[in-house]
Amino acid sequence: MSSGAGSVVIDFLPQSAERYRASHAIVAIDVIRATTTLCTAAAAGRRCYAAASVDAALARAAQLEAPLLAGEVGGNMPSGFDLTNSPAAMAARGDIERPMVLVSSSGTQLIHNARGCEALYIACFRNWRAVARHLAGRHRSVAVLGAGTRGEFREEDQICCAWIAAQLVLAGYTPETETTVEVLRRWAHAKPHACLISRSVEYLRRTHQLADLRFILDRIDDLDETFILRNDEVVMVTPDVRLSRPPDRVPAY
Repeated sequence: MSSGAGSVVIDFLPQSAERYRASHAIVAIDVIRATTTLCTAAAAGRRCYAAASVDAALARAAQLEAPLLAGEVGGNMPSGFDLTNSPAAMAARGDIERPMVLVSSSGTQLIHNARGCEALYIACFRNWRAVARHLAGRHRSVAVLGAGTRGEFREEDQICCAWIAAQLVLAGYTPETETTVEVLRRWAHAKPHACLISRSVEYLRRTHQLADLRFILDRIDDLDETFILRNDEVVMVTPDVRLSRPPDRVPAY
C-alpha cells in the first residue's frame, strides 16, 4: 500500500467479510432493505438487533421485553413475525420502546459474518455521508461491503459503496483492488435513481412494496448519525460509545 491516509476496498456478498475481518474496519450495506431498516429504527431511538437466522432472531427476542420481530427469508416474512424487512413500515410505527430484532436473506448475514472486525458500521443511502466523514482518518484500512442478493452486487449497493469509498479516496485513501476502481469509476457520481435498473427494485415492484422504494429514494443523506454494531446491537456512535477495537490514528486529510 502506498503512503497516505490508508486504503479502501469495495467487495460484496456475506462471505466476503471473512477476507477483511482481521485487517479492516467494515461498512455493511444493504440498501434494499436491511441496513436502511436498521438505520431508520435506530435513528428513531429504537433498540435494534441484527440476527443471522430466524432461530437466532427468536433466541434474541426471548431475551427482550416486548420485542418486535422483523424480517424476511427468501422474500417471505417468517411465521410469527410482526412485519417484514420494511423501512417504511418501521418508520410508521410509534412503539419505539419495543426493541426490534431483524433478520434478512443477505444483509444481516453480512453483518453477522463481519463481527469481530476493528469496527463494524451500518450504512445506507440515508447516512452514507455521515459514515464516510466518520471513517476518514480514523481507520487505516476500510472495507465497504455490499450484501449481494442471489450472488449479484445489486446496483443500489454499488452506488452506496462507491459514494462512501469516493469520499475516502478524496481524503487520501488508496483503492486496494481494480474492482474497487471499476466500481468507483462507474458509480461514484451516480444519482440515486440510477438504481432503478436493479433486480431488487424489480422485486419491490412485483411484490407491491413500492412504499419502501419511495422511502429509500426520498431520503438521501438525511441522517447525520453513524451506527456501529456492538454485541449484535446497532448503536449510534457517540462520545461514550467505544469501537470494538481501538482504531489506528492517522492524520485527517
